Amino acid sequence: MIRIKNIYYMLAYAFQVLNEQGYKSIATEDFDNTAELCAAILARGISIQIKRGLGREYIPRTEALSSIRGKIGMSETIKTQAFQRRQMVCSYDDFSVDTQKNQILKSTLLLLLRSDITKTRKKELRKLLVFFDEVNTTDLHSVNWNMQYNKNNQNYRMLISICYLVVKGLLQTQSDGTTKLMDFFDEQRMHRLYEKFILEYYRKEYPQITANASQISWQLDDDMSAMLPVMQTDIMLSWEEKTLIIDAKYYAHSTQIQYERHTLHSGNMYQIFTYVKNKEAELADRPHEVSGMLLYARTDEDIYPENEYHMSGNRIEVRTLNLDMEFSKIKEQLSDIAEKYLSIAAF
Repeated sequence: MIRIKNIYYMLAYAFQVLNEQGYKSIATEDFDNTAELCAAILARGISIQIKRGLGREYIPRTEALSSIRGKIGMSETIKTQAFQRRQMVCSYDDFSVDTQKNQILKSTLLLLLRSDITKTRKKELRKLLVFFDEVNTTDLHSVNWNMQYNKNNQNYRMLISICYLVVKGLLQTQSDGTTKLMDFFDEQRMHRLYEKFILEYYRKEYPQITANASQISWQLDDDMSAMLPVMQTDIMLSWEEKTLIIDAKYYAHSTQIQYERHTLHSGNMYQIFTYVKNKEAELADRPHEVSGMLLYARTDEDIYPENEYHMSGNRIEVRTLNLDMEFSKIKEQLSDIAEKYLSIAAF
């Protein structure tokens, strides 16, 4: 289980823009469901964007015009007999607000208006739609969400990400009013948010340490590395001589059952062990201490892993992060990890 407000805090770490002044009041609100939360974030973010001005792009257009604009398409003009109407078919670039990103925002607002949110919030969204009169809607289920951003449209990154979450199923709640995390995300999308939240937490709260999603090189006895997979960590924390490699995991079931016995997911354990031992070998020529951790999001299962192992000179811990509590308690859990493995407290 996870509290709805904690989803906001996780998003706030994943997208630092939510910590800016315009969004801070959202953190004090209580939300009945996640649709309401997403609607509040979008309403505030789109309002801010409208004050800055909706993003514009050059959109290619081809249409019959009474006055020449851009490039004349003679074959299309003849084919459509546009000249009989004293028109020419022209192709030109229109500097317009009818961009894909604005279409996604408008379409998501319309989707939220059909969801289980308050009348007050719906009224707020309808007021924003007035500014999208020149923007068409789009089929949200066929959108390619892997978009490119630049300095001119960077402000849209968080807004489009929230739209993505809404479209992919953030609008579900339990019949008894409770809200389960897996109702909102499939495991892949939850892993992305969970992983990014943890990484950004350590970057913000522990600026003195190095926190990255670093790659680890295979420590080979020769130069033969063909076809070896990339060792891409979720989170690697480094402070002075100490390194902690964290694999952040969200599963509906944090253990597997074989012959009525709960065991860890073997692939996860093999992976973190491989990461730790290769990092250990990489640092062999200098003082170091390398540890590893599988950090599962705690589900509502009765049995969950909490174990520490000592393997060939390294500590590898498996623990769960309880997200069903006040966010201050979640921070305490994460801070405890930094203190235990890096011997460092938050600023």
